[in-house]
Amino acid sequence: MIQSVKSIPAFDNKQQYATIEADISAAVLEVLASGRYIGGPAVNAFERAFAAYHNLTECIACNSGTDALYLALRAFDIGAGDEVITTPFTFIATSEVVSAVGAKPVFVDVDANTYNLNIQQVAAAITPKTKAIIPVHLFGQPVDMTALMKLAKQHNIKIIEDCAQSTGATWGGEKVGSIGDIGCFSFYPTKNLGGCGDGGAIATNNPEIAARMRVIKNHGQSDQYHYSEIGVNSRLDCIQAVILQIKLRYLDNWNTKRRAIASRYHQFLSKISGIITPQELTGGEGVWNQYTIRILDGKREEVRQKLQEQGVNTMIYYPMPLHLQPIYQDLGYKLGQLPIAEELSKEVTSLPMFPELSEEQQDQVIYAVKEVIN
Repeated sequence: MIQSVKSIPAFDNKQQYATIEADISAAVLEVLASGRYIGGPAVNAFERAFAAYHNLTECIACNSGTDALYLALRAFDIGAGDEVITTPFTFIATSEVVSAVGAKPVFVDVDANTYNLNIQQVAAAITPKTKAIIPVHLFGQPVDMTALMKLAKQHNIKIIEDCAQSTGATWGGEKVGSIGDIGCFSFYPTKNLGGCGDGGAIATNNPEIAARMRVIKNHGQSDQYHYSEIGVNSRLDCIQAVILQIKLRYLDNWNTKRRAIASRYHQFLSKISGIITPQELTGGEGVWNQYTIRILDGKREEVRQKLQEQGVNTMIYYPMPLHLQPIYQDLGYKLGQLPIAEELSKEVTSLPMFPELSEEQQDQVIYAVKEVIN
């Protein structure tokens, strides 16, 4: 047993803020002094920087990652009578937006090792009503975009990448969000590129689609006080824009540190019986928004409690898959229909993961997991 237990949070953004506090404070004060708090140069500058980071031409900043997905679906005129294939093992926002535009979410099972979409099952779920697929690069691990893009082109289906947890991850050397038709991002504070509040963005190389999303996100306004369609109010404020632009400069370095932590976890935990560590697909490079293990034999709650007693705080994402949620009972999914997602929901636990996690803290996590499991 560790003699002096120090509590390790599952996530901590205070240390990160402390390293760039001076830059953020100066930028925020400049915005406050400017009197321009919505739109304008600050937001435009971030949009250009974020698009360039992904080697894309267009970026539309918005209120949240949820809004980013909603705007993408609206831009492709996806609605009533349409189907959108996605994963049941993710946050509700991914399917919520499909329902919000009047379309039907179609859930397919996930891979037991990567927790991402099972591409073979995606292929089997395609019907004449399928208009889009939303792959989620879950926990920062990229989906096999080579196989998915090939499938989409065969059936003329749009790919809307949910990159909420994966900013900076790559597949085949290309950043996720730049491979499909549209990439959607969240800047919620716990993300790899997180703001100091809500925020999101959509990125694409399609200028017509980008223009459409800019209209929809601004009340459907095509010109001042001229409205071409029903829109929404979804804006990234200037304070978040300048904070995110500063953080974007550090993102690759922070992601490198996350990879190093994940590598140490994997080195010391991968051979322990009773747990399964996450796997990366060849061709992808993840950014480890979470390091999520599977705790077998129904022992998750027992293990989590014992880890907490040793100062290691953990998180569970997601304890009930979407196809079994009360809101989707009318879709007709039954228990046992998507067994991998259902199994994962009972087994997964995310260990502490943030760039500033020290080697001493990592060792405490590793030691505690080994001791508790053994």
